[in-house]
Amino acid sequence: MSIRIKVVLVIIPILVLSLLIAGLSSYFFATSGITRIAREFLGFKADELEKYMLTQWQVLVESGLSDRPEMRAATQEGMASFAATLIRSTTELILAVDGDGALAFSTSPVELTPEEWDTIREVFETGRAEGFFTLRLGDTERVGRGFFFEPFSWYVVLTEARTTFYQDVEKITTQTIYIVAGSILFASLLVFFFVGYLLRPLSRVVSTMQGIIASTDLSQRVPVEYHDEIGELSHTFNLMVEGLDRAYTSIKNYAMEAVVARRNEMKIRNIFQKYVPQDIIDQFFEHPESMLVGDNRVLAVLFSDIRSFTTISEGMPPDELVEALNRYFALMVDIITARNGIVDKYIGDAIMAFFGAPVKRPDDGYNAVLAAIEMTEKVKEFNQRQIEEGKPEFRIGVGINYGLVTVGNIGCEKKMDYTVIGDMVNLASRLEGLTKYYHQEIVISESLFRKVEGKLPVRLLDTVAVKGKHRGVRIYTVKRELSPRQEEIWKLHNEGMELYYARRFDEAAVLFQRILELDPQDYPAQMLSRRCRLYVVEPPPPDWDGVEKMLVK
Repeated sequence: MSIRIKVVLVIIPILVLSLLIAGLSSYFFATSGITRIAREFLGFKADELEKYMLTQWQVLVESGLSDRPEMRAATQEGMASFAATLIRSTTELILAVDGDGALAFSTSPVELTPEEWDTIREVFETGRAEGFFTLRLGDTERVGRGFFFEPFSWYVVLTEARTTFYQDVEKITTQTIYIVAGSILFASLLVFFFVGYLLRPLSRVVSTMQGIIASTDLSQRVPVEYHDEIGELSHTFNLMVEGLDRAYTSIKNYAMEAVVARRNEMKIRNIFQKYVPQDIIDQFFEHPESMLVGDNRVLAVLFSDIRSFTTISEGMPPDELVEALNRYFALMVDIITARNGIVDKYIGDAIMAFFGAPVKRPDDGYNAVLAAIEMTEKVKEFNQRQIEEGKPEFRIGVGINYGLVTVGNIGCEKKMDYTVIGDMVNLASRLEGLTKYYHQEIVISESLFRKVEGKLPVRLLDTVAVKGKHRGVRIYTVKRELSPRQEEIWKLHNEGMELYYARRFDEAAVLFQRILELDPQDYPAQMLSRRCRLYVVEPPPPDWDGVEKMLVK
């Protein structure tokens, strides 16, 4: 930031603050005065109307005619006529409403809605009618003053449209804004001019320095104009340039070597960052010796797959298939990287990614689940274009696991991949396959469930031993949010699963049947309902632990 800007940034706020204080003071004095006059005038009208109405009623009483309906009607008509003489603008409105909400008189045509009548009655019942109040009549917001006329049980309201009531205030506000803004602009221009004039010698130092940098001509010198701090700076700068001139040759050679080395590094980075995450490249440039060293780490592994991709590929020309697949991959990869994930590899139409390496974050598991949800959401947008172009839609399944893996560069010096391996990775792949079996878009493991519990809605699906394993794990599905019906379904399902594992199959079957009444197409409820009915007839053995063994991947 230049000195000129710094000086301006010091002076301008002082000027702006002073002008704002002066402008706001004038504004508040003017607006408060005008508002007071407007309110007093409206209050005066209310007082005059109330006095007139009391006088007319007194005349009626003293004449002994207060009980005659025709005389009361004539008096009321006279009061309405007097109220009309008080009107001074087309937007002003005076009306009276009886205790039943019926309009007694009005200086302009108006129809009160029940809500507007309730508002008027509330104003008088709470005592706000003695002061000023605001209310909406029809499509107009109004400022009002009123009184209760007891002889006729009338609520009398004198109102003026808010825009008319405050129009002078709004004019003053607009004028104040223009004046203050113009003053600030003019003062700022003066400050810029005088600061530039005072700092002109320093600008010459800067321009000479920039000329040397641009042309590498170290013969340029700064004229010493004044015998002050800026003149001393100019003299010191000239001495520095003379020293640089003597060392120019060695500096140029060193700079050339550094530029060449940097260009080579950038070329390597540009080539390999298409295949290896940027974090990995940075790590191995700093520590080349770690390239073939593995590391045991707890992280999340995600597998996603396009359902029935073989059928889709058979129905599309190769070039259109590649274009659609590349567009799909671009959307999915953007979501994964935005959630700090690493795309490990593409396996045909499948994607393998992990969260937590090389940089570990406390929310890697949660980010992995959010990425899966966003992937399923983004596929719906992707399919909109597919439908518009008359192409088949993509349906995906996502499986995620969280646990200990070995992560690092696997391979040799000629060919290696930065990847993760381990039994936990295999389970993540099996979970992706279970999305088809359980008809769910996302399936996560129990270890990942603990990372998102309380943050996202989660539904327990089953306890399974995937193919090749004997130990069962609980599996869940997850969504970003649920509709009221889904909330009830998931709550009933989770309660039913507790009864199911407690071997109370008849009670669990009742809950699953209630889910099917809400959604007959709910597959997990269909599946668990069938199991419960079967176990009621043929109970499982005493050592049954609720684990379903999967015979397919």
